[in-house]
Amino acid sequence: MTPKKADKIATGVLYAISGIIVLILASLLIYILARGLPHISWEFLTARSKTFQVGGGIGIQLFNSFYLLLITMVISIPISLGAGIYLSEYAKKNWLTDLIRTAIEILSSLPSVVVGLFGFLVFVVQAGLGFSIISGALALTFFNLPLLTRNVEESLKAVHFTQREAGLALGLSRWETVIRVVVPEALPGILTGIILGAGRIFGEAAALIYTAGQSAPALDFSNWNPMSISSPLNIFRQAETLAVHIWKVNSEGTMPDGVQVSAGASAVLIIAVLMFNLIARFLGKRLHKKITSA
Repeated sequence: MTPKKADKIATGVLYAISGIIVLILASLLIYILARGLPHISWEFLTARSKTFQVGGGIGIQLFNSFYLLLITMVISIPISLGAGIYLSEYAKKNWLTDLIRTAIEILSSLPSVVVGLFGFLVFVVQAGLGFSIISGALALTFFNLPLLTRNVEESLKAVHFTQREAGLALGLSRWETVIRVVVPEALPGILTGIILGAGRIFGEAAALIYTAGQSAPALDFSNWNPMSISSPLNIFRQAETLAVHIWKVNSEGTMPDGVQVSAGASAVLIIAVLMFNLIARFLGKRLHKKITSA
C-alpha cells in the first residue's frame, strides 16, 4: 500500500467517525424536539406546574433555571478568571502549582451527584442555608470552577508571548499588559469556556436535587422584596429547576400528562441551551472586535 493510498483511507475513516458522531447527536436532537415541540405553547412556558391535574406548565421552573444560572456565573466567573490569570501569568513552576493543577483536574472529573452531596452537607446542613438557590449556586460553583479555571489558563497561554513583550515595550506594567493586551486577545476562548460551563449548569439536575430542592413555591413577580418567600429575587427560597422538574415528573408519575410535560420541558431545555450558545458566541465576537479593533 502506497503512502498516498494509506492517507486517503485514514482520512476516510476519520470523516466516517465524524459523520457517525454528528449523525448520533443530530438524531438525539431531532428526536427530543419532534416529541416536545408539539406540546410547547405560551401557556406551557408561563403557567405553573400542576401535580395531579392536566395542563401544567413550566414557567416557574424555567425562571428558576435562568436565575440560578445567573447567580452561579456571577460567583464563579470572577474567581475562575482570577485563578486562571494567576496560574498562567504569575505562578512559578514548582510542586505547589503542579499540585494545584492536579487538584483542578481531579475536581473537574467529579460526578455531579458527589458535588451535590458535598453541597448538601456543607451549605444546606452545616451553613444552615437550607434547600435554596444560594446553596445550589455555591454547589454548582464548585462543580464549574475547575473547568472555567482550566479554560481561562489555557486561553491565556495560547496568546503568543510577543503580545506580552509588545505591551511591556510600550511601557505598560505587567498587570496592565495582562488586562489590556492578553485578556482581550484570549477573550474568544474564555467566552467559549464560559458558554460550555453555562450549558453544564443549565442542564444540571443531580447536584441541585440535594441543594436547591425539588419544589417550586408560587412566585409573585410583582413582589421585588428579596427577603420575601414569594419574591422571584429571593436567593434563600427553594427552586426547582427545569432539569430537576423533568427528573421529578418521570420519577414520581403524579402527573396525568407527565409524558407530554416531560417531552415539552426537554425540548425547551435543548432550545434554551442552543439559543444561549448562539447569543453568547455572537456577543463574544462583537465584544472581541470592539476591544481589539480587529
